[in-house]
Amino acid sequence: MNILSLIGMSAALCTTIAFVPQVWQVWRSRSAKDISLGMYLIFVTGVSLWLVYGFMLGDWPLILANSVTLALAGAVLVMKIYFDLRNNKKPK
Repeated sequence: MNILSLIGMSAALCTTIAFVPQVWQVWRSRSAKDISLGMYLIFVTGVSLWLVYGFMLGDWPLILANSVTLALAGAVLVMKIYFDLRNNKKPK
């Protein structure tokens, strides 16, 4: 493995697993009141576009990293909307 691949894989790993603590915190607390709906909508859209780009290039590391990131960030987004609606609040 060359240094370029190692840096790319390390970056993908860090940016992907960075969402695990957020998903866990929102799930455990059953609250996403301090989560920005706008930020997650934009982020999930961006990750979706990166995933499409990865498929168009046939770049499996890009596809795998963005698939996991999309699942984790998407989970936070869904919980944000669900918990806000459950608590009779408009999602912010």
